[in-house]
Amino acid sequence: MNLRNYLNKIKPNFEKDGKLHAFRSVFDGFETFLYVPNDTSKSGVNIHDSIDSKRIMSMVVIALLPALLFGMYNVGYQNYLAAGTLATAGFCEIFCYGLLAVLPKILVSYIIGLGIEFAWAQWKGEEIQEGYLVSGIIIPMIVPVGCPLWMIAIAVAFAVIIGKEIFGGTGMNIFNVALVARAFLFFSYPTKMSGDTVWVAQDTIFGLGNSLPDTFTCATPLGQLAGGNSVSASLSDAVLGFIPGSIGETSVVAIAIGAVILLWTGIASWRTMLSVVVGGSLMAVVFDQAGQSVAWYEHLVYGGFAFGAVFMATDPVTSCRTNCGKYVYGFIIGALAIIIRVMNPGFPEGMMLAILFGNMMAPLIDHYVVDANIKKRMKRIKL
Repeated sequence: MNLRNYLNKIKPNFEKDGKLHAFRSVFDGFETFLYVPNDTSKSGVNIHDSIDSKRIMSMVVIALLPALLFGMYNVGYQNYLAAGTLATAGFCEIFCYGLLAVLPKILVSYIIGLGIEFAWAQWKGEEIQEGYLVSGIIIPMIVPVGCPLWMIAIAVAFAVIIGKEIFGGTGMNIFNVALVARAFLFFSYPTKMSGDTVWVAQDTIFGLGNSLPDTFTCATPLGQLAGGNSVSASLSDAVLGFIPGSIGETSVVAIAIGAVILLWTGIASWRTMLSVVVGGSLMAVVFDQAGQSVAWYEHLVYGGFAFGAVFMATDPVTSCRTNCGKYVYGFIIGALAIIIRVMNPGFPEGMMLAILFGNMMAPLIDHYVVDANIKKRMKRIKL
């Protein structure tokens, strides 16, 4: 209550003709983040929801926390496992190592991204948009732990400016902002985004963890398959997440918890999630029947397939809006991800390119769905 009263007291300074009017967007951003705005529409017919977009973004961040927290633990787990000291390390020691390794990436992502958002809003004289609340936490989760901070900073700046702001900001961007950042890193600095040396943190942090030799290598399951080798990790480890991979993408269980939260709150579309899984499963079965060495269900738990299906393919801004379109959109993403994995060893993951391609096709899919519905209704009128 005291905070609310204080904000009401200083608010006139940020309104028109106030001495701090130039920073109105900054104040509005903090105020609406802390409290649901009570402003009402002045004209026109509007439908008001009980939750605003900032609360939706906050709920997505909450859904991401299980995968993020497990990812932090897995970072420490992989380091101690590689050094052969896992048996002597406790849970807190392993988790704290991962926390200290991942936290700087999250801070850099938010500081750079939100800094640009604030500066852009001030320059344009607009309200600060809340879309980066989600993108800012997803970007560190979809990169290897070995990705340098300065690379993340450049990728974030590129994604926010080129991937979102030049299109008009949140709600107007064509491509998923987090995936734009990952694509920028993948094509600009491929040696830091793939290979056998980037998936395990190799240095001690404040006395925690183990310093591994520079020649140490550790491939992901998809990397092993792309190299023509068999997967060394068990299926249970892949489901639970005890395998090398991007920080937040390894645990199917943690991702499933996030999926339940998103579906229970009605924020994400179950149609998109289901169709991604169905499309990926059917295409994996086709390759399985053609003699591929990987069982179809293993594709669903390796790499970023589950994470992409739950948190990125369902992005309401860059995915299809129509219900029928969501089925088509998700199916294309799931099928294309498996096709890229199997047929192009240069891109062993596949999910990133599949979702970006789906983003590009989403408006066209919606156009034809709406056009088909219009024609169907016109036929009813004629009858």
